[in-house]
Amino acid sequence: MNRGQLPRLAVVLAALLGLAAAAPSETATTTAHRTAGATYTSGDNLTPGPAHRRLDPLVGTWKATKTNWLLGEGGKPVVSTDMTVKVRWIKKTGGRFLSEETSGTLAGRPYFRLGVLGHSTIDRRYEWTTFDSVTPTTMAYRGAPQNATTSEISMPGEFTDPGVLGPDYLGKTIPMRTVITIRPDNRHTIDLYFTPPGQSERLVDRVLYERRTR
Repeated sequence: MNRGQLPRLAVVLAALLGLAAAAPSETATTTAHRTAGATYTSGDNLTPGPAHRRLDPLVGTWKATKTNWLLGEGGKPVVSTDMTVKVRWIKKTGGRFLSEETSGTLAGRPYFRLGVLGHSTIDRRYEWTTFDSVTPTTMAYRGAPQNATTSEISMPGEFTDPGVLGPDYLGKTIPMRTVITIRPDNRHTIDLYFTPPGQSERLVDRVLYERRTR
């Protein structure tokens, strides 16, 4: 090798080292997955990923049986068997959120609920917000960060009681928790728990979903 070739060799080595530095390492999260028509890259905080796909079994039209202990009397719950639930991915959000619309009757009165369920990839948690025809406040739930893939999604929250627990709790902050249990047999449940001040957590509402169509 003559002296005239040394500068050119140095440039080539520098370029190769630059490419090596720019290339992802073996530990970088660059594995791509195909999800619902989009490519998801591990570590991508913007694109819907496996945690969203976990919610796919909820999509469809359901017959719902709602059991509510708050509206009952003498310890007996009110049971409604005529509810219909429609769950869809909201396409205009890029498939990041599910919309759930429930309609029917509850305790002899028309009932409606709109719910939005999603997963925050940056917080690694499920988030659930509902608006209904019974309570005059938004019900918001935020799950704990988690990585496990289980059939149960638990999300705590709190609300200001408008009097549903009785006059003693009017205006007080009530901890609550929603548990969504997804099953492989086209049936799943959504349970709602309240923890009144000075009391243990108790189940106040349960909805059983049975699939009608996808």
